[in-house]
Amino acid sequence: MALSSPGIGSGLDVNGIVNQLVALERRPITLLATAKTKLTSKLSSMGLLQSHMGNLQSAAGQLAKSDFWSKNSATSSDAASVAVTARATAVAASYSVEVTRLAASQSLSTPVMATPEDIGTGTLTITRGGTPVEIVVGSGTSLSELRDQINAAEAGVTAAIVRDAQGERLVLTGSETGAANAVTVSVAGATGQLGDLAYPGAMTQDRAAVDAQFTINNLPMTSAVNTLEDVIDGLDLTLSKVTTAPVTVKVSPDTAAMRKGIDDFVTAYNALNTFLNLQTKYDEASKTAGALQGDQAALGLQRTLRSLTSQVSDASATFGRLSDLGIMLQRDGSLKVEDEAKMTAALADPAELSTAFATADTGLAQGFKRLADAMLGTDGVLTTRADGLRAGVKRNEREQERMEDRVARTQERLMKQYQALDAKMNQLTGLSNYVTQQMNMLNSQFTRKE
Repeated sequence: MALSSPGIGSGLDVNGIVNQLVALERRPITLLATAKTKLTSKLSSMGLLQSHMGNLQSAAGQLAKSDFWSKNSATSSDAASVAVTARATAVAASYSVEVTRLAASQSLSTPVMATPEDIGTGTLTITRGGTPVEIVVGSGTSLSELRDQINAAEAGVTAAIVRDAQGERLVLTGSETGAANAVTVSVAGATGQLGDLAYPGAMTQDRAAVDAQFTINNLPMTSAVNTLEDVIDGLDLTLSKVTTAPVTVKVSPDTAAMRKGIDDFVTAYNALNTFLNLQTKYDEASKTAGALQGDQAALGLQRTLRSLTSQVSDASATFGRLSDLGIMLQRDGSLKVEDEAKMTAALADPAELSTAFATADTGLAQGFKRLADAMLGTDGVLTTRADGLRAGVKRNEREQERMEDRVARTQERLMKQYQALDAKMNQLTGLSNYVTQQMNMLNSQFTRKE
């Protein structure tokens, strides 16, 4: 196969000419690539805008729920003795709690086992609450094997071996606290030391199974366990120590959670405001524009948000605007809790805050939530704008692919045409050289004849 290098014979720069022509054909593709970069940047910014809007939607939605403002928290004046946690149903109140005895599980111990390697035979019956559990002990059973049998039987006790200088003992500990969980142990047909496991009998009760004894507001009460669920509506108490003085358990509005909810709203709003400011501005110094400069969806959202911060609500006569809570609009459009005294006073009145923020249609938080819901909904402005940008990117990519295919075909056609021209010029060059050679020969012959 003959090797071909276009232009060598004719001197015509075929590759250079074709490349320049193809470069001209590719200019629309370059413009499309630039347009795609801008579209992609806008789409990315729109995605971040949706994310910021979602954060505001969540924060405003929390404030728009009436039950958010009815949260209570519980405190204990001596949490080491009486710990407390509040649930949603807890109501504001104060209680005096005194603990005179903690609930305990039973503990029994055997005498020292002289021959722990073989404790004898028989049938051990452990009874708790009228329910007996039989354990058959065979010949050659060691103390550790008996321990394992008892634990496997799930008879309401756990068995363990304790050791000291005198030797080994078996200790049985009740699995649950409370007087109702006391056990008795009987032995039938005992040989060897197995008979020492009877209670009442040879075993010693080192700790009795007892109920907790305590008072709430001087009302005597008992419990089989030390964790008291719903003894007081909506509260869980954990008794840990006998008290020497009354412990005050107080349930009050959870102002810390309410303040955090307000702070979360302000933070979400400010993050959205800052993002919009950056994305819609033109920087004179760098001569660069934000990705969303001139975008009507972003600019419209910016105007609506600033309008909402100054809205006056008739839901509450006390807190008709955000500034009544000490939340002030700044020059850059952000919000700031400037008046802590106003905020503290507002948090002391959660019922009125609930009215101000959560009243349907007119509450201060409702406007922000409705705006976010509308902007982020299936047919929302931000959603449709993002969908439109996404579709634009795909159209751009398809157009680039179509034009790349056309340029490739054009390049192939031009290369064939200029290769043909190159070959023709090469032939003409050869003919010209031949004619020149013949003329030179004729001139030479003519000169000699003279």
